[in-house]
Amino acid sequence: MPAPAAWPPDTDPDTHIEALAAQGVQRRYRRGALLIQEGDTGDTLYIVRQGRLRAFLADDSGKELTLGTYGPLEYVGEMSLDGGPRSANVEAAEASMCSVISRATLLAYIAAHPEFALVLMARLIRRARLATESARSVALIDVYGRLVRLLNQMAQVPDARGERMLRERITHQAIAQHLACSREMVSRLLKDLESGGYIAVRERWIWLLKTLPARW
Repeated sequence: MPAPAAWPPDTDPDTHIEALAAQGVQRRYRRGALLIQEGDTGDTLYIVRQGRLRAFLADDSGKELTLGTYGPLEYVGEMSLDGGPRSANVEAAEASMCSVISRATLLAYIAAHPEFALVLMARLIRRARLATESARSVALIDVYGRLVRLLNQMAQVPDARGERMLRERITHQAIAQHLACSREMVSRLLKDLESGGYIAVRERWIWLLKTLPARW
């Protein structure tokens, strides 16, 4: 007997997201624009059409922790559709266009396509797991260990020489925001890895030349 498909034929996630996005209001955001502020009450969902968004937490001193970045056909804002406060900040990491979906539009779409509730449920479960992993990483793994984990997560498949380029250009400050540490510490660790021949920076792209050591 063949294994069941992960999704029934009529519940392809991207198909639903495309259809839902077509019902929203299209808005453009400049880089750095704040779409969602932690603690605010909101009832809108943002589906990324172009560009990239960043979800993050910030304290009173300005220190930030990046929770995730989201590109085309990904969405943010679903956590507050129960009427509760926003759980994080969301900004445009680059010039972006989003389809803004109201709570009423989302509920009407779910009523017409109840299988889409499975898509939302899967996304919420995945985000809960990522949040758990992030909390464990910050609490139990040192900064170098968190850096190795992030670089491996961002790396593409190896090329013919066994080298892996990161999927996107990322600054030392952005890495620090992912790791909940200072930019200076990230710069020092990357410089050490580069001196050791483990990584290379080519036209501002980070390449992993060989397996990163577990300890430094």
